[in-house]
Amino acid sequence: MVKDGNNGAAEFLPDRFDLDTLRRAAAGCEGCDLFRNATQAVFGEGPRRARFMLVGEQPGDREDREGHPFVGPAGRILDRGLEEAGIARDDVYLTNAVKHFSFVPRGKRRIHQKPTAAEIDACRPWLEAELSVVRPGVVVVLGATAARSLLGREFKVTRQRGEPVPLGDALAVATVHPSAVLRAPDRDEAYAGFLADLRAAAAV
Repeated sequence: MVKDGNNGAAEFLPDRFDLDTLRRAAAGCEGCDLFRNATQAVFGEGPRRARFMLVGEQPGDREDREGHPFVGPAGRILDRGLEEAGIARDDVYLTNAVKHFSFVPRGKRRIHQKPTAAEIDACRPWLEAELSVVRPGVVVVLGATAARSLLGREFKVTRQRGEPVPLGDALAVATVHPSAVLRAPDRDEAYAGFLADLRAAAAV
């Protein structure tokens, strides 16, 4: 197949959909320019028939280097929240709306940069493919970028967080990204709200 770079990730999807085949195909994705500077594509991980799919924004610096989602500081917040909400990790598939790390270099550091709308749209076919394979009952939408990808630009996490909304055959519950808890002036208050949303998802 000739890949002309105009159709985002759709050109790079394999003919057969299973998680291993999708992961291998995503490793070669050039559907947007983020692949040029990122270390690797970071695909989702978890059981093929997870009840919960958690969708974040994009890999961070550690995720980009290690090749796994949610292994950095935000991942520790997420792990704590899942445990306290009563959601077992072996019933969770973790992924991101965008599979490559978007950043700007600053000296020796790589500073997270929010993906553009075009980058979110270009990467959506991978997320749609993951949803079609995993078929979760509940999708936990972590932050505005994931909400933009899955629920549209009109959906506002700040207004609609914690409320189950239809998403195909599943129900989606939106909350803040766990990294927002780390950046909050009052972490305890921010974490309490985050945990309440996870508990709402667990109760769906």
